Amino acid sequence: MTKCIMVQGTSSNAGKSMLVAALCRIYKNRGYKVAPFKSQNMSLNSYTTKENGEIGIAQMLQAEAAMVEPSIHMNPILLKPKGDFTSNVIIQGKSIGDMNFYDYQHKYHDTALKAIHESFEILSDQYDVIIIEGAGSPAEINMRKQDIANMEIAHMADANVILIADIEMGGVFAAIAGTYVLLDDYDRSRLKATVINKFRGNLDILKPGLDRIEEITGEPVLGVLPYDETLKLPEEDSASLTTHVFAEDKDISIAVIRLPKIANFTDIDPFEYEEDVALKMIGINEEIGDVDAIIIPGTRNSTEDMFALRESGLAEKIIEKSSEIPVVGICGGLQILGNVIHDEERRESKHGTIDGLGLLDIESSFSRSGKIVTQSVATIPENLEGIAGEIFKNIIGEEVTGYEIHEGTTELLGSSRLLNVEKGQGNNDAGEVDGASCENVFATYFHGIFHNYNFRREFLNYIRVKKGLEAKYGEDPYETQKDYSLNRLAEIVEEHLDMDVIDKLLFG
Repeated sequence: MTKCIMVQGTSSNAGKSMLVAALCRIYKNRGYKVAPFKSQNMSLNSYTTKENGEIGIAQMLQAEAAMVEPSIHMNPILLKPKGDFTSNVIIQGKSIGDMNFYDYQHKYHDTALKAIHESFEILSDQYDVIIIEGAGSPAEINMRKQDIANMEIAHMADANVILIADIEMGGVFAAIAGTYVLLDDYDRSRLKATVINKFRGNLDILKPGLDRIEEITGEPVLGVLPYDETLKLPEEDSASLTTHVFAEDKDISIAVIRLPKIANFTDIDPFEYEEDVALKMIGINEEIGDVDAIIIPGTRNSTEDMFALRESGLAEKIIEKSSEIPVVGICGGLQILGNVIHDEERRESKHGTIDGLGLLDIESSFSRSGKIVTQSVATIPENLEGIAGEIFKNIIGEEVTGYEIHEGTTELLGSSRLLNVEKGQGNNDAGEVDGASCENVFATYFHGIFHNYNFRREFLNYIRVKKGLEAKYGEDPYETQKDYSLNRLAEIVEEHLDMDVIDKLLFG
């Protein structure tokens, strides 16, 4: 019989995702077939599975930690916020449309819970151990009847719960005690232990508080996890960008436009693993400054973000910089770089059809029905135009992989394609070409394009050589460091938490 344990948090961003990833790697290393599970996730960072369905990026990372293929059943409900209390609702990988919060909570609850039960049963038939992640806090007592993410799932899976709290947020003991107090006896019976996360300093100073919280809750504190700044793992959502510290003063500086509706910003993660590259997040009202390239990332609403770029004046600054340095767009960034985004039915926003930056001679539209969600493969074509031809001349014919999540389609006018599509959609329903290239600008619909080491290496080597620096080759620092971080994360958890207790909670 499949064994389950659940990690819940005193708040969002308390460390649930990372603890689940660590436990996935620990029990995988012990010889178990392990799967992560998060019944409902709210995130703009999503990943396309081999089933061509969307799941949260955290569940993709947890599947990597468990060394198994990510599946839609690991995150059966994904909510992608669109603003005005409305989210795109994705059930078992497929979008069922946009829904306001009230309708989802009160009219779709039973349908969502049925999908959760089904996905959990599918995983239970395939895996020895399931490590379950909660969402937000289980002590949202105003929404307990509608809960399909925390205690309702613990009861469904017959799972003991570990509560994790972030000490950096302050009030950690109040958060732990408050969570226990606010739960009724039925739900509180699932809470079996506590973990404190992100601690810096002398543990002896903390010990009286640990002893007292054990007295209050009647359950053990499994340990205190230190804050380890050497770990580099993908962030789950855009809220983390406000606290994430990016490296500065490196040989290469890449500006990333922090669009108001930014999504899938994990596309830029691999650059953080390059020892000579600094990422500079540029807010909508900030100066770009002295940088070597600009990336316009994905967005959940390209027309609204294009409008914001115009209103703030940042659009003109990007256009000016494009004559000097490479400008790259990904997904929504591709659409923004074009001449116009057609949205006559106002499906994206109240702005309707809007002019783009005009740096690529393309036009995009939101006239098709349904969303493209697919894993994709393409090759670097010959005779690339503009700076892309110079950058990628040494890898012509090579394959690159990625994944697509987009509703819009794009038509090439004067600009040439960036990629020849072998699998997936690309620019439009013809499914033959992806992206666009012209002068100093190129763009693609492929999320994860810079996760392809050769593609990223050639892009950075072009900048390095142009600046008089040496080109770099060798192993992919992203893949090697990410796997190191997952292993190190597992080691930290094993070193600092009482794994004997966790074993008992999991296996009985």
